[in-house]
Amino acid sequence: MTLARRLFLVTLLALPALPALAHHGWRWTEDGAFELTGQITAAQLDNPHGLLTVEANGEVWTVEVGQPWRNERAGVTDAMLAPGAEITARGQRSADPAQLVMKAERLLIGGTTYDLYPDRP
Repeated sequence: MTLARRLFLVTLLALPALPALAHHGWRWTEDGAFELTGQITAAQLDNPHGLLTVEANGEVWTVEVGQPWRNERAGVTDAMLAPGAEITARGQRSADPAQLVMKAERLLIGGTTYDLYPDRP
């Protein structure tokens, strides 16, 4: 395999990671509390953080939850975030109102609140 082809393949494989790099931390969110209630339709619960697809009020949102260890520490299991589950996510939404994306600080599942980031107000 030529060097050019190898570089092309490496670049192609790295492209899916670009949105994750752009959204690392909290800088991409707006200030203020945001709450979203809906039904999970898909879940990707791996590093660097979990992503839920949530249908709420006729819209499809992406909800960023914690890393697997953070979710576990908060008492959240993968089974609780399975498609079909109803959740309320509290945190901050994207500073770009065109993006239906939020970062959850807390999850309300079955009447119980789980603090993913207990050090955040």
